[in-house]
Amino acid sequence: MNDVVVPTHAPELTLSSLYRDHRSWLESWLRRRLGNAWDAADLSQDTFLRVLASAQPIAQMQEPRAYLVTVGKRLLVNFHQRRSLEQAYLNALASLPEACVPSPEQRWLLLETLQALDELLDGLPVLVRRAFLWSQLEGLGYRDIAERLDVSERTVKRYMAQAYEHCLLVDL
Repeated sequence: MNDVVVPTHAPELTLSSLYRDHRSWLESWLRRRLGNAWDAADLSQDTFLRVLASAQPIAQMQEPRAYLVTVGKRLLVNFHQRRSLEQAYLNALASLPEACVPSPEQRWLLLETLQALDELLDGLPVLVRRAFLWSQLEGLGYRDIAERLDVSERTVKRYMAQAYEHCLLVDL
């Protein structure tokens, strides 16, 4: 009688097999949400880079597509936020007099700085973020910020401490 040996586990998942088996599917999924093959390809690559950099061991992934979708959704949100930020910046530039319009190089640097600032402050509660931006960008004092937010100055001080701590701990 011939005994059939049944493997006790599936083959180990590696980054290369994950990429080979799921890249095309992920790109299609992203393309349907973006309507753009170029951006979908970029976000697909970014997704796999995030997977590579994550603490989640690839070999232990039970549902690779679900994990890729979760990472891909986060990148989609970031993508749309970045586009919204770019559009707001371009709208602000359009309202400037011709003599004040920055060069293409300056615009690129400013946009990169805005995106880095947006990433840095991502995750802060809305009121903490507003207090920090009003203080740093508009030069408002704590009393003025407190009035705008309808909170006490002591609360604004806590918000600022929270924002500074967040900035120090974020790894860009």
